Amino acid sequence: MSKLTDVPKRILIGRALRSDRLGETLLPKRVALPVFASDPLSSVAYAPGEVLLVLSIAGLSAYHFSPWIALAVVVLMFTVVASYRQNVHAYPSGGGDYEVATTNLGAKAGLTVASALLVDYVLTVAVSIASGIENLGSAVPFVVEHKVACAVGVVVLLTVMNLRGVKESGKLFAIPTYVFVTGVFIMIAWGAFRGLVLGDTMRAPTADYQIKPEHQGLAGFALVFLLLRAFSSGCAALTGVEAISNGVPAFRKPKSRNAATTLALMGLLAVTMFCGIIVLALVTDVRMAENPAVDLVHNGVAVGADYVQNPVITQVAEAVFGKGSFLFLILAGATALVLFLAANTAYNGFPVLGSILAQDRYLPRQLHTRGDRLAFSNGIVLLAGAATLLIVIYGADSTRLIQLYIVGVFVSFTLSQIGMVRHWNRHLATETDQAKRRHMVRSRAINTFGAFFTGLVLVVVLLTKFTHGAWVALLGMVIFYATMTAIRKHYDRVADEIAAPEGPSDDSVRPSRVHSVVLISKIHRPTLRALAYAKLMRSDTLEALTVNVDPAETKALRAEWERRGISVPLKVLDSPYREITRPIIEYVKSLRKESPRDAVSVIIPEYVVGHWYEHLLHNQSALRLKGRLLFTPGVMVTSVPYQLESSEAARNRARKRSEWNAPGSVRRGPAETGSSSGSGSGSGSGGSPDASNKPSGGPSGTKR
Repeated sequence: MSKLTDVPKRILIGRALRSDRLGETLLPKRVALPVFASDPLSSVAYAPGEVLLVLSIAGLSAYHFSPWIALAVVVLMFTVVASYRQNVHAYPSGGGDYEVATTNLGAKAGLTVASALLVDYVLTVAVSIASGIENLGSAVPFVVEHKVACAVGVVVLLTVMNLRGVKESGKLFAIPTYVFVTGVFIMIAWGAFRGLVLGDTMRAPTADYQIKPEHQGLAGFALVFLLLRAFSSGCAALTGVEAISNGVPAFRKPKSRNAATTLALMGLLAVTMFCGIIVLALVTDVRMAENPAVDLVHNGVAVGADYVQNPVITQVAEAVFGKGSFLFLILAGATALVLFLAANTAYNGFPVLGSILAQDRYLPRQLHTRGDRLAFSNGIVLLAGAATLLIVIYGADSTRLIQLYIVGVFVSFTLSQIGMVRHWNRHLATETDQAKRRHMVRSRAINTFGAFFTGLVLVVVLLTKFTHGAWVALLGMVIFYATMTAIRKHYDRVADEIAAPEGPSDDSVRPSRVHSVVLISKIHRPTLRALAYAKLMRSDTLEALTVNVDPAETKALRAEWERRGISVPLKVLDSPYREITRPIIEYVKSLRKESPRDAVSVIIPEYVVGHWYEHLLHNQSALRLKGRLLFTPGVMVTSVPYQLESSEAARNRARKRSEWNAPGSVRRGPAETGSSSGSGSGSGSGGSPDASNKPSGGPSGTKR
């Protein structure tokens, strides 16, 4: 089976990398930018549209508030970027918000941040891919018609790419990200030139549409609430900013400085593109509605359920470049691609955070280990599974999914900045150098303002989005928090139980006697080898054990046993219901009950086959016995393998593969295969050597 899976695995993710090549996977800034910043950079493709969608509730007249909302988002973006530049210098180990909160606010705050980030990373994948499918659907109708299947396919593709390694996937994803950024800047520049210099009138495809307001004449508190909701939707542009602070270890040296520079560049690019698209959307008279089928009116008639509402960036590009033009198609394709690749920010953040949490015993330890390509493969697969589940449940609808978004990220923003304030206060209490103190005071002021602003936004987000779906994100955070707490309690409980005591204990006291039991079904080579091994152990008591499920076979076994003069006594257990496992378990337990100070050693003859399909031809009673005996204290289980000819052939084939050199290997080194250690990796154990449907792998002392 391993041979069947190894070849496609190597084709998909490449050859395994040695651990000492980890340094080769570190990222320069030009690759780190698309890897860690693709989420905030790509969010400009849907964040402006979310602002206009919310404002459309009050009708077209509310659109004139959008520049002020954009300004508030810009101020928030610069505040968060400046705050996180302090984080990456103070905590470069990759723990990010989780490490900051845990160190300065305590374990519960750290776990809250971790829960929020895990939820946000899953939503990043779901929202980005759903939005990318919708953008691609504006040019390819088939994609929209089958958007759930297409979205799941994109998740699978991104998962495979990330399993190949961070650096390799980063190089692959860099080109679409840079093409998208360049395309947006060209669109902004060309739109400004046409409008300001040439005096052209640019009109979006929806410029002639009217918006039917759901609530007319909003004023006072209702208007303020609407503006706050529009602002909270626009804050989607900030998602993913924290990923750089979690990914500092993936940068080349000097890690902190490179991460801080990447943060600043990401903030500048995102802000410029966000503002430029908002302005062009107003100039070209883009029309968006939360419920376009009813609220969007053309020539006095609602557009109806068949109408597909294209994203703001697509409408602006059509107005500036012209529908079907080369630049329009390039930008549309790059936008869809970069939205897909925005999920890559989560693919790099989630596994790293999962690894740190696993190291702290809050998540299963399997998430801490690196895969063949030195990526945290288990975390990548877990993220893909959770995102796929969300996409299927919400039908790959970005408008529904985005309501769940940004709650988690602002929880982490706020707690992280409060933690940084505590961090600077702690260092200021002991620092005497005046230059360093001035730097710390300035950093504390930045983090204090960041904590206040992000905390205010968190309150706004909770108030305006709770009933629209934010409660689902909060529920997810609670589930993550409870699960991680339970996992940590389990690991702590196990650690306490298995801790080695300082003085003598029952575990270190030598057993009074060892009672060895060899399980057999008939006399053959595996049985003789197991008996010889058992005699070598020089146990205090040694006996052979078989189960009587067929009196004729049992009688023949006794006769053969006496004829050969085997010195080991043979004990037969009756089994009127033809069971094998239960009589053996009950007998072993009776031995333990009679002599609690004795150790019982159960020896099981097994043989090794060389082909995966041979396992299907035999039972697995040995595995069942081992599994049951694991729960019996004071019982040790030993397998005595017997290699069949098929296993020897498999080992020889593996050795030949490992020794074979491809043409030209003198120059480039020997060819590597996925699993060619020459140790019979293709073989497996289990199965009975009998041709007569005996228990597989199983006890040679049991019968069918």
